[in-house]
Amino acid sequence: MYTDKVMDHFTNPRNVGEIKNASGIGEVGNAKCGDIMRIYLDVEDDIIKDVKFKTFGCGAAIATSSMVTELVKGKTLDEALKISNEAVAEALDGLPPAKMHCSNLAADALHEAIKDYMQKKGK
Repeated sequence: MYTDKVMDHFTNPRNVGEIKNASGIGEVGNAKCGDIMRIYLDVEDDIIKDVKFKTFGCGAAIATSSMVTELVKGKTLDEALKISNEAVAEALDGLPPAKMHCSNLAADALHEAIKDYMQKKGK
């Protein structure tokens, strides 16, 4: 059902935790399935220096959260904003159709964290 990459990111998630005094924090949830994702960003000169996540949810939700952090670390904010739900799923070599909403949450949480950072900076 799940790809090897999904299983790897679920059983060995990358960048789990919080960032104290984060530059931006994004949180999204899906009431239907109960998944909640929170992404923390440390941004310097519009580059994502560090990113962490905390997710309450299924294996796919944890895997997509982990993967999105890997995709954006070291990227500019503009590059990170271009990361789509599909890109997260593709980076994991696909998700079962019933779990595609998890990739939506990961990308949405990232975009919310960037939005939070921009609002704090008055951009």
